Amino acid sequence: MNKENASKLWKIIQEAGDYLEGQLPEHPNHPKRRNPYAHVALAVKDKFNSSYKDIEDNKFDEVVNYINYLKQNPS
Repeated sequence: MNKENASKLWKIIQEAGDYLEGQLPEHPNHPKRRNPYAHVALAVKDKFNSSYKDIEDNKFDEVVNYINYLKQNPS
């Protein structure tokens, strides 16, 4: 992904993390609460098989849609 799109995507990930703060269910591996920013970044990485910075530019909208899905479906 080019620098401009990667920067935009990181901002969207941060906004999603802000939105999900305190909404993620408890998990035994995270006794002090889950990190919503890491949750979003890891979910994107798992779905697209690469870091958000390494996803192809033509998938930008697809990634944004997936992040919006994560916001609506905290898990």
